[in-house]
Amino acid sequence: MVKEGQLKFIGRVESAGELSKVKVFPEFCRGLQHLDDFSYVIIVYWFHVRDNEKERSVLKVVPRRHPSAPEVGVFASRSPSRPNPVGLCVTELLEKKGCILTLKGLDALQNSPIIDIKPYIPRLDSISEAHVPEWTTRRPPT
Repeated sequence: MVKEGQLKFIGRVESAGELSKVKVFPEFCRGLQHLDDFSYVIIVYWFHVRDNEKERSVLKVVPRRHPSAPEVGVFASRSPSRPNPVGLCVTELLEKKGCILTLKGLDALQNSPIIDIKPYIPRLDSISEAHVPEWTTRRPPT
């Protein structure tokens, strides 16, 4: 029985890079049915490398890859250092083969535990009139 507030990881990042592989644990594989009808998916994962007291106590950051941005509260950033180290990434789903997903654009590290997978649905997940600070519109150097 899962207790309130308890996470149950459903998989793990097997390999990370330009193309990543996510292995969904066998007991959750049936939940992938028809996922490949979608070209993009949202991967919710655990920043396992940042899961320590020091990183969980961070409340202000200068956003990574935006060194000219102002210091902001952690909840106004995508920093992996945060009270609950949860990551979220929209990725292109290239292939689903059994319990293995091949993804393009996943920013999780190898061995990152997967919390959830959701289909990306443009009419729900894209808000064209959203307001963001000016510094977010400048592309960081790659």
